[in-house]
Amino acid sequence: MSTTAETEGALETRGLEPVPDAERTGRTRELFPTWVAANISVLLLTMGAGLIVSGLNIWQVLVVALVSPLLSYGMVGLISIAGKRGGSPGMTLSRAVFGQRGNLFPGALIWVARWGWETINAVTGAYAVITVLDICFGVESSTWLTVVTLIGFVSCTFLISGLGRKILHVCSTWSTYAFGAFSVLVLVYLLAETDWSAVFDKPAGTTAMMVAGVGTIAAGGISWVPTGPDFTRYLPRTASNKPLIGHAIGGAGIVVVPMVLMGAVMAVSDPKLSSAQDPVSFLGALLPMWIAVPYLLMALIGMLLINSMSMYSAGFTAMTLGIKVPRAWAVSVNAVISLIFGYILMNVATSFMGSFISFLTLLAVAFSAWIGVFGIDMLRRTTYDGEALMDTKRTSAYWYKAGFAWQAMTAWAVALAVGLLFTKVDWFSGPLATSWIGRHGLGWLTTIVVAAVLYAVLPKTPPVERDAAAGPGGDDTELVSA
Repeated sequence: MSTTAETEGALETRGLEPVPDAERTGRTRELFPTWVAANISVLLLTMGAGLIVSGLNIWQVLVVALVSPLLSYGMVGLISIAGKRGGSPGMTLSRAVFGQRGNLFPGALIWVARWGWETINAVTGAYAVITVLDICFGVESSTWLTVVTLIGFVSCTFLISGLGRKILHVCSTWSTYAFGAFSVLVLVYLLAETDWSAVFDKPAGTTAMMVAGVGTIAAGGISWVPTGPDFTRYLPRTASNKPLIGHAIGGAGIVVVPMVLMGAVMAVSDPKLSSAQDPVSFLGALLPMWIAVPYLLMALIGMLLINSMSMYSAGFTAMTLGIKVPRAWAVSVNAVISLIFGYILMNVATSFMGSFISFLTLLAVAFSAWIGVFGIDMLRRTTYDGEALMDTKRTSAYWYKAGFAWQAMTAWAVALAVGLLFTKVDWFSGPLATSWIGRHGLGWLTTIVVAAVLYAVLPKTPPVERDAAAGPGGDDTELVSA
């Protein structure tokens, strides 16, 4: 575990320890390009197409595109406030909620879930490279090419995420401008070439499909909620809370809304793109080469940043779980896993989009149980004990009973189980998946509500006061403060 203070260089050396007030020189406006970059993915085009193919019309797709980032990134912004208060990564602050040992359970689940998210993005990035090679040079896809491109993408991700927060901020800022410019170019082309009568004549779909669509699009944002504090821990304690929420919603929305709509419009011309094994190559068929190639390259940079941000936070999560290596090396664990799972998804799996939607559905439930508990706890507290966060022994004020805060653990476990009861994916169906909640894809929202309500009504978890004479090797008897 690194305890080295961060220097002024590009490489971030700080680990889990709280950022000292003297080093909290970040600005809230830096968060806007961060959350823009977190959403630069061509998968949003494919998901927008899926909404049209499922039966929604363009106006319903617009509602889904607007509501999704408002809900998901509203939660990202709210939970980000904890990073400003505690100065530590999100899953480190989670120790104060679940206990030093208890936090290993949600931490491990969130870490594993990140494997899937990073694998999906790595595969999409590799497909982007292969598509550019095919458009420009006629190079056909093959097993060896998928392996080479996958290794190249993950290696670049590892390099960027290993350098840390400052490099991520610089890359996010410039990619925001570049991708925005090319997105406008694509939008102008679609405005000129689309059969708009076919777009607007499409009949409306069911409300259930709209609600389910919101859950699917919002799942990507929900996966960033535990990560939010990682990017606000360098902000001064006096920073206003409103910009944290506003920049998260605005940064995500400015990408999600137009891309989902563009995908929906594209689906009118080619409905098959929502179920293609390769989620990227359709751009080469629908757009002229002079737009498709630079747009794919910009999207590739965006997906590199998404994965870099995810691996950046995954490194902290791995360290929180007790992997005692510097953050940059902790990132390598996720990089290797992305390579293995990416190869399987590109060369073995039969349906990329089916696997992707199933993953998003389960991802939302897994993260939502933690969100409900952590969110209620954050409303109750205004500060975190930095020394107790880093003390993983019995002497920690966050040791609670044998290392577990039973109230938080109970609420989390029950909510997770309830959420899965209402969840259905390609290879798993809960017994209540056919209920009204299940049909509307609200398993994730049910999970948050159950976790929050249950944790709110259970007795508040008190901190532990340890007898100094007991020391790290003392007995298991806790003296609970009043």
